[in-house]
Amino acid sequence: MTSRKKQARIAGLLYLMLVPTGIFSLIYVPSTLVVSGNAAATMQNIEASQLLYRSGIYVGLLSSLIYLLVALALYRLLKHVSEKQAVLMVVFVVIAVAAYFANAFNQLAVLIILSKPDFLSAFDTAQLEGVAYLFIRLQSYGIQIIQVFWGLWLIPMGVLVYRSGFIPKIIGISLWIAAFAYLASNFTFLLLPQYKTAVSPILDGLAMLELPIILWLVIVGARTPPGETS
Repeated sequence: MTSRKKQARIAGLLYLMLVPTGIFSLIYVPSTLVVSGNAAATMQNIEASQLLYRSGIYVGLLSSLIYLLVALALYRLLKHVSEKQAVLMVVFVVIAVAAYFANAFNQLAVLIILSKPDFLSAFDTAQLEGVAYLFIRLQSYGIQIIQVFWGLWLIPMGVLVYRSGFIPKIIGISLWIAAFAYLASNFTFLLLPQYKTAVSPILDGLAMLELPIILWLVIVGARTPPGETS
C-alpha cells in the first residue's frame, strides 16, 4: 500500500468514526430525552437517565476531538494540492471544535441544576425546570450556529478534492453541495424560521452528500493519477 493510500485510509477511518458518535450525541440522546416544549417532562427524562445524558456530552466532546484529527489527517493528505486551502480547511474545523466545547457548558449547566445545590434553593421546581430547559434550547441553538463551520470547512476541502487527481472530481462537487446544505440550513434557521420545517428534509438529504468522501477514503483510499507511479 502506498504512503498516500495509507494516509487516505487513516483519514477515512477517522472520518467514519464521526458518523456513529455524531448520531449518538446529536440525534439519539436529544430525541430520547428532550420533549419539545415540555420542560417538566424533559427534566424528568434526564433525571431518570442521567448516564445517557452524561454519555451524550462525553461522546459529543470525543466526536469533536476526532473531527479535529480528521482535519489534520486530510491536511496531511491534501496539503500538496494547495497549502492555503488546506490551512483554511483546518482553521474552520478548529473554530467549530472550540465552539462545540464552549457550547457544552449549556449541557453541564443542566447537570448543576439537577444536583439542586443550596444556592438554587430560592427557585421552585417549575422555575428550575424552566431554566434547565432554557440551557437545553441554548445548546440546540448553538449547534445550529456551529453548522456554519461544518459547512464552511467542506468548501476548501471540496476544492482540494476536486484538484487532487487521486479522488474523483464528482466527490469534490458533492462536498460543495453538502456545504451549501449546512449553510442554507443555518440561513433558514436564523432568517426564515417559518420555513425551517418545510426545507429541513431537503437540506438534510443534501448534507448526506458529505458521505461519499468517507466511503471513497475507506474503501479505495487514493487512486494513482495517470502518468504518476504508485
